[in-house]
Amino acid sequence: MKLLDGLNWVQRSVIAQRNRSLLTIGGFAIGICAVTLLAAVGDSLRQFVLDEFTQFGSNIIAATPGKSDTLGITSILRTNRALTLEDSEALARLPGVEAVVPIVAGTALVKQQSLSRATDIMGVGAFANQAWKMQVASGQFLPDDDLARPRNFAVLGSKLAAALFPDSSAVGATVRIGSRRFRVVGVMAPKGQFVGMDLDEMAYIPAALALQLFNRDSLMEVDVVYRDGQSAEAMRERVKQRLIARHGSEDFTLISQDQMLSSLDNILRVVRLAGMAIGAISLLVGSVGIYTILTINLSERRAEVGLLRALGIHQTLLVKLFLGEALLMALIGGIIGLLVLAAAQAALWLALPQLPALFTFTSSSLGLGVSLLVGLIAGALPALHAAKLPPIEALRAE
Repeated sequence: MKLLDGLNWVQRSVIAQRNRSLLTIGGFAIGICAVTLLAAVGDSLRQFVLDEFTQFGSNIIAATPGKSDTLGITSILRTNRALTLEDSEALARLPGVEAVVPIVAGTALVKQQSLSRATDIMGVGAFANQAWKMQVASGQFLPDDDLARPRNFAVLGSKLAAALFPDSSAVGATVRIGSRRFRVVGVMAPKGQFVGMDLDEMAYIPAALALQLFNRDSLMEVDVVYRDGQSAEAMRERVKQRLIARHGSEDFTLISQDQMLSSLDNILRVVRLAGMAIGAISLLVGSVGIYTILTINLSERRAEVGLLRALGIHQTLLVKLFLGEALLMALIGGIIGLLVLAAAQAALWLALPQLPALFTFTSSSLGLGVSLLVGLIAGALPALHAAKLPPIEALRAE
């Protein structure tokens, strides 16, 4: 039998069993929707989280007080000497370092005349905006003052500035943060949220003043930003040796952005695979129904199988023809499932343009591949049974 004749036979067989074929195709369509959607959710989640962490740059090594054996997730504290402003100054003198950002964070009330806002306060250094790739919309960022004796200057996030100064410019005005008065020297451009924190609602003040405001004697973190072309491992070793020289032991934890992104990527890949596995399971469960339909279809076509066998058709060719039917229904069902998702995505994008893609080329290709594999598996046993039927026994079914 020629290939074209075989394809024509498969097509006519699928059309002849219209109702059962539609039911089988519907099962494949639902299954591929599940596989593709869950794979796409995993892809979107992974990309979203990685984008969130890379928006502040990737050449960053974060030093935190206390020794941790698991990248900061579970701290096992040993001799714990606090990180200080002097430590950040010492790290800034290392070769290859572009900027160092001492960090102290807390919450305080920000007031301007009769208006007030309880919000997050970030104590940082003068290079925080450059290190974290943040833009100043008006004015300037914190000046490069003496770290230990900075002036009472503040920079407001865009939403915070709009709330406290609805009818005037915030730059040059004074605000009260906690018990201290600060002069606003700049307003940040909108940045959005980062892991639940609204960066546009923050106020940025010098780290030394934040230590006093929150009654702390140590920094929460020191971010070391190194220049492009520098090795992350080499820079990490330099930072480590400098802090050991100052503290006398390794009583701190260093986390490079590359390490964090690698760990997150591995975790999110597992989440993505788990989502695809759930979708694949739903498709495999559906394959039981598909197998049942194909088996019933075979039982009703015993006479046709017997006639084909009596005419001398080879068993291998008969298996290929029945598998072709299963694969054709799987392909049609898969395409319908992807078209349904594409239509749903187009409708959602009209209402929510910022919504990530429901599926990507990778997830849709994977879903279609799984659909064809399930069609092949579900159709294999009925095809083998059809090929093994003795012609005389099959013809008796007429």
